[in-house]
Amino acid sequence: MSRSSYIFTSESVSEGHPDKVADRISDTVVDAFLAVEPEARVACETLVTTNRVILAGEVRAGKPGASKAENKQLTKDIVASLEPKVRAAIRDIGYEQKGFHWEKAKYACHLHPQSAHIAMGVDSSDKKDEGAGDQGIMFGYACDETPSLMPATLQYSHDILRRLAEVRHSGECQVLEPDAKSQVTLRYENGQPVEVLQIVVSTQHKKKIGHLATNPRRLKAEIQPYVESVFPSGLITRRTKWHVNPTGKFEIGGPDGDAGLTGRKIIVDTYGGAAPHGGGAFSGKDPTKVDRSAAYACRYLAKNVVAAGLARKCTIQISYAIGVAHPLSFYVDLHGEGEVDPAKLERLLPELIGGATPRAIREHLQLNRPIYARTAAYGHFGRQPDNEGGFSWEKADLVDALKGLA
Repeated sequence: MSRSSYIFTSESVSEGHPDKVADRISDTVVDAFLAVEPEARVACETLVTTNRVILAGEVRAGKPGASKAENKQLTKDIVASLEPKVRAAIRDIGYEQKGFHWEKAKYACHLHPQSAHIAMGVDSSDKKDEGAGDQGIMFGYACDETPSLMPATLQYSHDILRRLAEVRHSGECQVLEPDAKSQVTLRYENGQPVEVLQIVVSTQHKKKIGHLATNPRRLKAEIQPYVESVFPSGLITRRTKWHVNPTGKFEIGGPDGDAGLTGRKIIVDTYGGAAPHGGGAFSGKDPTKVDRSAAYACRYLAKNVVAAGLARKCTIQISYAIGVAHPLSFYVDLHGEGEVDPAKLERLLPELIGGATPRAIREHLQLNRPIYARTAAYGHFGRQPDNEGGFSWEKADLVDALKGLA
């Protein structure tokens, strides 16, 4: 039996966290390829450390009807165009520090052609449909704790850092630097958040503003109004405990303070620990990689189930084998509170997205577009769909089709 009264915690990290810098760069590479060739293949890993950026992985761009030599040259041309895009991404985050500077960091690119054996399994032909880019399991989740149908602990953790980034970029709060982490602990009653028990904010900061030295007490006074603004009225109480830069000082940060790697914040990217995770990261991967596209599809379906009022919580698992088009399994869990038999949803939901094959998912959600750099920070889920096609998996356009099942 699931508990209705409990305490739960989730964390988030900012766009300037070293792992998120790496994610942003890897997704900038994905966007660069998809902007030229929507069917491009990309698997890009990034390492960032003190004034150094290193790219590695496999890529392929090819125009239909073009020769092998022409497609090879196209791939080379895109790779050659990456450095200014990578530096622009770092500048956009805000890194102009001695230990990590968008213009001065050394750049090395070790991207190479995609394995022919992987391509053979993934590519479609006259005899077979496009196969999954790898084996694996993916999960999607939605709940009614917030308007975004995301776990409240994670949503508020994201919102804190997004708000601090806004006032940093605008210059309204001049003490902040890009690297930051947040953590929110909530008390739940009857499955709903009723009180904030703990707030943790660790943020990189300048040594001083004017003649005033920066210290944790002054920093808390600076950021507390911004942090409080993201919570609904009444959740923060006199009992809420604050932990702002508990170490006392956080001047050295970003890739200069700690190396960053693509794909190390998969729980931050998804559901903050409130739901299972299949283990595959998202950033740096084109949408033929089911680690990314199928996880997006699972969130899309779970969100529509909850938005349709069929359950307060919904978890979906899907599995694939490399080179095989159709999923090996499809599982729905309504956590014992659903208005419909989960087995019925297991039959219906895949058909709403063309059988949940990799090609059908990409086409239904229109994923072959340069929409991924914007996903790299503050979560891949719980965001608003935008006019360029970003976050299409957050649409609730299946609600009408599902309501009749209750």
